[in-house]
Amino acid sequence: MSAPGFATIDFETTGLFPNGNDRAIEVAVVHSDPDGTITGRWDTLLNPGRDLGRQDIHRISAAETLRAPTFADIAPELIELLDGRVLVAHNASFDTRFLLAELARADVWASQDLVTLCTMQLARVYLPGSGRALVDCCAAFDIQLEGAHRASVDAGATAQLLASYIAHSEDRSGWTDHLDRAAAYSYGRLPSRGTAWYPRENAQSGNDHHFLERITDNLGEFSGPDEHNEYLALLDRALLDRILSAHEADGLIELADSLGISRSACEKLNLEYFWALGAAAWSDGILTEAETADLIAVAGLLRIPPSQIEKVLTPPDVLPTSPKRPGSSIGGFTLNPGDLVTLTGEMSLPRERWHDILVANDLVPKDAVTKKVKLVAAADPDSLSGKAKKARDYGIPVVSEQGLAGMLGI
Repeated sequence: MSAPGFATIDFETTGLFPNGNDRAIEVAVVHSDPDGTITGRWDTLLNPGRDLGRQDIHRISAAETLRAPTFADIAPELIELLDGRVLVAHNASFDTRFLLAELARADVWASQDLVTLCTMQLARVYLPGSGRALVDCCAAFDIQLEGAHRASVDAGATAQLLASYIAHSEDRSGWTDHLDRAAAYSYGRLPSRGTAWYPRENAQSGNDHHFLERITDNLGEFSGPDEHNEYLALLDRALLDRILSAHEADGLIELADSLGISRSACEKLNLEYFWALGAAAWSDGILTEAETADLIAVAGLLRIPPSQIEKVLTPPDVLPTSPKRPGSSIGGFTLNPGDLVTLTGEMSLPRERWHDILVANDLVPKDAVTKKVKLVAAADPDSLSGKAKKARDYGIPVVSEQGLAGMLGI
């Protein structure tokens, strides 16, 4: 049995309905002693296996959850952190409903009789007349809340709020009663899966590694023109929206390894691709601001050396033509009238508005992803939605909402 105390919990989620399709995408736990002193902190992102909902609220990208554990993976360690402790949250009804729903999905039974405290409800007692939002309650006690809607931040602030409530209690019997009842409650035990928790810092540091750094460079050169054309074709598709998603980067790495293309060869192919874009931009003798910005954006994604960028942006002595090797498909993707386009995720524009835009451009909105779909546009190009997964299985490009808008010239 764990030591008596409090476990403050906070979930970030895809939405508001745990018994529907919404899932937890981040969880944090903060331990406190019976007097409210914080003794430990844990947090992790979670892979929900679906799109992430309102990403403008929680600021979590699909790329960050791509390598995160599932809730079932970390459930054994989570229930051990909660076992025998009072469960505390700000708006505890919300967090406990998600906890119970996720436990049920992970085949972990937990009764509805959790011993909980809600710092939002307790504000009626300790902060009468104050707002009930976490930011208002924290402000009343001068508790810092920077970076709200991050599980570790909200859980930490809520734990400090709990400590302030306890410190301002003349009678501690109510707190003791909750601690005694929680000590008798057990979630049971599950065998650990040995899965490490994956906080946002880990995800963000992992994204700092450019895909070229992850391609081996100790291969002999076994690849030839055909293999190089396959790489260039995939690179061209990956850069349709001028975003190189984690899925696309992984795809380029996997293809290079499978075809025996070394890192140094990939660097040369990236440069060839960049020069081809530059030649196409200069083909009318003018390089517009938009074309310049586009070339610079691609150069950044491909780590093109500054000296090469300068050469491509410099007016050529002879009007170039876009160099295309036989079989190459650089710039070969286009949307044609009648093409099927599928949308997925919560985009900035309403789905109905996008439907009208597609129809106005002679494209056909398609709810489901089939092999006949030409393109999938996602709120996040690394979306884990079923539609995005199916598109990748079929080799259908997945682009961002902004990328689709750019392709349509809007």
